[in-house]
Amino acid sequence: MASRRISPQTLEELRHRVDLPGLISRHVALTPSGKEFRGRCPFHEERTPSFFVVPEKGFFFCHGCRARGDAVDFLRRMLGLSFGDAVRELAREVGLPVSESEASAADSSQRLRDVTRLAQEHFQALLWSSEGASTRAYLEARGVTEETARAFGLGWAPEAWDRLAERLERAGLREAGLETGLVQPRKKGAGCYDFFRGRVMLPLRSPDGRPLGFGGRLMSGGAGGPKYLNSKDSPLYHKADTLFGMDLARAEIRRLHRAVLVEGYFDCVLLHQVGVRHAVALCSTHLTPGHLQVLARAEARELVLLLDGDAAGLAAVERLSGPLLAAGVATYVALLPQGEDPDTFALREGGAGVSRLLEDARPLTRHLFTTVLPEGREASFEAKMLALGRLRDVVAKIPPGLMRTAFLDALSAHVGLPSAELEGVLAGPRAPAPAAVATTRAPVAPTSPVSPPVGTPEATVAQAPSPPPAVGTPAERGVDALEARAVACVLRNPSVRDQDAFGALEHLQEAGLRMALGAASTGGLKATGVVARALAGATRTLPTEEDALVKVFRVTCCELSLRRLDAELAKLAELTRDPRPSGAILARLSQRSELLALRHRVRQVLQSLR
Repeated sequence: MASRRISPQTLEELRHRVDLPGLISRHVALTPSGKEFRGRCPFHEERTPSFFVVPEKGFFFCHGCRARGDAVDFLRRMLGLSFGDAVRELAREVGLPVSESEASAADSSQRLRDVTRLAQEHFQALLWSSEGASTRAYLEARGVTEETARAFGLGWAPEAWDRLAERLERAGLREAGLETGLVQPRKKGAGCYDFFRGRVMLPLRSPDGRPLGFGGRLMSGGAGGPKYLNSKDSPLYHKADTLFGMDLARAEIRRLHRAVLVEGYFDCVLLHQVGVRHAVALCSTHLTPGHLQVLARAEARELVLLLDGDAAGLAAVERLSGPLLAAGVATYVALLPQGEDPDTFALREGGAGVSRLLEDARPLTRHLFTTVLPEGREASFEAKMLALGRLRDVVAKIPPGLMRTAFLDALSAHVGLPSAELEGVLAGPRAPAPAAVATTRAPVAPTSPVSPPVGTPEATVAQAPSPPPAVGTPAERGVDALEARAVACVLRNPSVRDQDAFGALEHLQEAGLRMALGAASTGGLKATGVVARALAGATRTLPTEEDALVKVFRVTCCELSLRRLDAELAKLAELTRDPRPSGAILARLSQRSELLALRHRVRQVLQSLR
């Protein structure tokens, strides 16, 4: 329920009816102190009580951490609820009637919660039944104990097509099941089938522990599909606002004022198991302003990135850097040994080993600079230009202001180039890159006030090589990274080719890539040498989720199309300088308006994808 739907009269009546000391005493031991109540603040650690509740004025206040607010503010902060959820919870307790529109929204939301809770109970019951023996053995093989599995609410979705669908039908929740995406309508005939089949189920929960959606890890020999499959966004679940494990990590994050961010669900599960209980995981490949707000509500003042110790993990740090720097979040990077995953490292080294790793984490900017340009000022000009190319996407996400200036000053000190010149190189308009030079950009999180559109003009680097891919292993020199990524997407899933709305694949410059693309329909990869290696590198950067793969492909095709159109428009601009244009030139110039219109449509599609 959005706050704008709640009238000021409703809020005032709610604050009047709520017994504020009674509400807060459920979470804090309060003692009378005159007309007030006093206790230890639940939002920071303290030995001497400095938290006061003032019933007459209807607010609480902490002299230590300066937290203050009314009943709604307390519930939001204590349980990590949205404004609407906190109001709805309190209104239900005090029996406050709401308007018809508010009641309708609340009823609809409740049905979605009911169906998601029922699904969680269904998956959990199956895991701990005799049918779930093989799944329990799989979890045990991964090192997950029963206690941990139950704490995280793990479950199992059998390979049967309609076990959950039948249960929802009996409960009268079929429509809510469709709305949350837990079941899908059959293409032929009546009825529905289960969206998750043959998977270990991990509930994606709100900070107060309510199930919102699910992540499903494919079991070997299961129903097929990507390794991980997530619930689709629904009125209840938004992956851009959800962090896996936050319900279990919130108290420890609030105590330490620090959170550990990983990319894998089982990384988070096993870190908690060894005692690193302030770990959370992304439910997608992007870090969004919504995620940062969830962390801020949990009082996280520092964030440590603990990602896989391979090229993909290192690239992920670059991908996450822009939003973090733009938001001004104090961020550190903990480096795992090469080839290690957080879960395997935690099992082998235990909580003490992970703690040592976290203690040695280095600031994000220092990690970025030493990763992209280890030699610093002593590096060659070409190496510096390539390093700046890798940082262009990072800088593009930092809005003008103090954070951007500080970042460029620090970068200037590392590379030995004037910060004013760096600003022009990293933020100026970018000329179309030649087809034979590697240049690409990774898909980014949706734009917001914290993370501005990445489509802002970028730099023209004079006499310098164009930048390598911002994410993953760079394509071989001489093989265009954007083209390699587009073809790699088709080789991974040939059906994505239908999403090439502007015919980007029809204009590939690399003959080897065109040959590999032609072999996609037969399932054989005919590329050799540098083309094969470029495709292999691009494939390693692709997401495993089908929806994410389609988005990457569409973004890549749009960027290829924009690059081609920019190049054609640049050629036409050169032709306009001819004082006596021929008929052929005039005919070509007449195409300019059509190219501009097409370019506008491509940019609109690209912006919608971001």
